[in-house]
Amino acid sequence: MPSFSLEGKVALINGGSRGIGEAIAKEFAARGASLILSSRKQEALDRVANDIKAAGGSAVGIACHSGKVGQVDALFERIKTEFDRLDVLVNNAATNPYFGPILGATEQAFDKTFEVNTKGYFFMAQRAAAIMVEQKAGSIVNIASVEGLSPSPMMGVYSMSKAAVVMLTKVLARELGAANVRANCICPGLTETKFASVLVNTPEIHDQYVQHAPMGRHAQPEEMIGAALYLASDASSYTNGAIITCDGGMSV
Repeated sequence: MPSFSLEGKVALINGGSRGIGEAIAKEFAARGASLILSSRKQEALDRVANDIKAAGGSAVGIACHSGKVGQVDALFERIKTEFDRLDVLVNNAATNPYFGPILGATEQAFDKTFEVNTKGYFFMAQRAAAIMVEQKAGSIVNIASVEGLSPSPMMGVYSMSKAAVVMLTKVLARELGAANVRANCICPGLTETKFASVLVNTPEIHDQYVQHAPMGRHAQPEEMIGAALYLASDASSYTNGAIITCDGGMSV
C-alpha cells in the first residue's frame, strides 16, 4: 500500500505563514514531518509554528525573503546545521503587485513579481536540490497557478511568472530524476486566501470565475493539501514532472 506518512522527514515550506502554505504545513506536521517555515515576517511564522507545536507537531519559523539570494543562503546554512537533511521543499511564496493590462505594467511591478514568484522559487529549489542530490532522495513541490497555464485578463505579468514555475518544475524533474529527486507542480485555481482576497471579494471577477468553473465555486486553502501530501510522500515515488491542477475543472 502507498504510504502517505511523512514521519521522520524534514520539510521546508516557503511561504508557510498563511493561506495555502499554512494549511499544507499544519497537515505535514500532523503526518509526522519536522517543519521549517519561511516567509518575510517572523511574527507570522511564529504564530503558525506555535499552532503546530500546540497540536503536538514540530516546527520552527525562519524569516527569509526568498527573492534575496543572500537570505536564502543563510536559511539553508541553518537547515544544514540544525537539521542536517532536507526531504521536502514546498515553494509557495507569491506576490502580485500589479493587476491590469500588460501595456500598463511598470518595470518595478515586473521585477517584484519575478523576484518572488520565479527567482525565489529557482534559488530555493537549487539550494534544496543540492542537499537532496547528496542524500539521493527528495521531493520538490512548486505551487504555481492555473494562470501559468492560461492567462486571465489583467493577470498577465503574474501569469508569466507562474508559467516560468511550470517550466522550472519540468527542468528540475528532467535534471534531478536520476538522483531520485522528484519535482512536481500544483496549479491551484482561485482560492480564498488573503493573497487572492481582491479577486474573491470583487463580484464581477469572482462571479466570472465561478461561472466558468464546472464545480461552480472557488477553493479553500485546505483543498490543496491532498495534492501536496501525495507529492511530498513516498506515495508518489514514481511521479516526477507532473503538473496537477486543483481548480475544480476550470482548465478542462
